[in-house]
Amino acid sequence: MDILLWLVPSAVITVLAMAWVAFLGREGRVEDREEVVRRLGIALEKEKTRERSRRYAAPQPPPDRSTGVAVRVNRDAS
Repeated sequence: MDILLWLVPSAVITVLAMAWVAFLGREGRVEDREEVVRRLGIALEKEKTRERSRRYAAPQPPPDRSTGVAVRVNRDAS
């Protein structure tokens, strides 16, 4: 049991950190829920417009025209 005593400080710090984060993250901190939802909506709209305007320098490769049937090339014909 004595060999595990070095874990005690780490466990105490971990428990204190968990309690501190739980205290800071409690629901009572939101002042106006409608305002938070409105700001979230604006941020999400900005993200959508940013994705639409993103362009790549390299051209997109043509899509693979797979028919779902594997065709083996006959090399003995020549």
